Amino acid sequence: MPELPEVQTTVNGLNASIRGLSILDVWTDYNSKFHTGKDSIKDPAYFKYFRKNVVGAKIIRIDRLAKNILIRIEKQSKKKVVKSVILVHLKMTGHLLYGKFIYDNKINKWTPGPNERASLSDPYNRFTHFVISLSNKKHVALSDARKFAKVTLIAEKDMAKTIHLAGIGPDPINKEFTFNLFKERLDRRPTGRIKQVLMDQTIIAGVGNIYSDEALWRADLHPETRVRNIPDQYLKKLYSALLAVLSKGINFGGDSMSDYRNIHGERGKFQEHHKVYQKKGEKCSKSGCKGTIIRKIVGGRSAHFCDIHQKLLTE
Repeated sequence: MPELPEVQTTVNGLNASIRGLSILDVWTDYNSKFHTGKDSIKDPAYFKYFRKNVVGAKIIRIDRLAKNILIRIEKQSKKKVVKSVILVHLKMTGHLLYGKFIYDNKINKWTPGPNERASLSDPYNRFTHFVISLSNKKHVALSDARKFAKVTLIAEKDMAKTIHLAGIGPDPINKEFTFNLFKERLDRRPTGRIKQVLMDQTIIAGVGNIYSDEALWRADLHPETRVRNIPDQYLKKLYSALLAVLSKGINFGGDSMSDYRNIHGERGKFQEHHKVYQKKGEKCSKSGCKGTIIRKIVGGRSAHFCDIHQKLLTE
């Protein structure tokens, strides 16, 4: 699943490419009985409502909240401006692409235009299930191999109370995310294993498997250590490590070890700088450490860590 750096990379790309443009049309081939009656474009009835309210709107800017992409739009309606937000959550395998796409009636699909095929020819970019047609004759397309992604529309005034954004913890790359706030959030799960707590979106927003593994490796912490057993000296190391790996992830354009691609269909490069994630059986690269990277399931998710320098702290 794309984590904070991948989503932020997408948001940065969209702001540079589509800000200020207007939406001419939208298309989807999502159609799921499971979503009947829900505020999801996977329900055809809802998609009609969605289309009516976004076509003709101007894109003001794109923001990120946790792992959610927020496309802020404004539309003139009956002498007033209606402000809304197209919310996109990429879920397991989604990513947004920008470029010239062409609709093929024979296969009921959008495919990259002739000048886009080089950058968008990656096999992971072919699962197009949602397309926004823009006033510059280009498109934003959602490639979603497993069809788990979420797209919905929210009135801007309702953002604070919508179920789609409820209960999200603070964002670790915001300036307000101090060490004291970090410690206070972790202390809400004192008996929780640190790996699981870091990935709890109600505690801290945007952290998943990759960046939790990398941060814990840097901070010399075993992923199964209980929060209550971590002294401040280790918490400070973890705080700094988490901010460092998230920043590095953004700087390298996200992680494409799996299927994430940026809006131009290109792979990020953070996977080239892993210290521990998906390195099972390799020697630990920490200076002076003679450990080996192992993999273990922690709370239903895989954890990669060094069996020597990442210490399991106990009471």
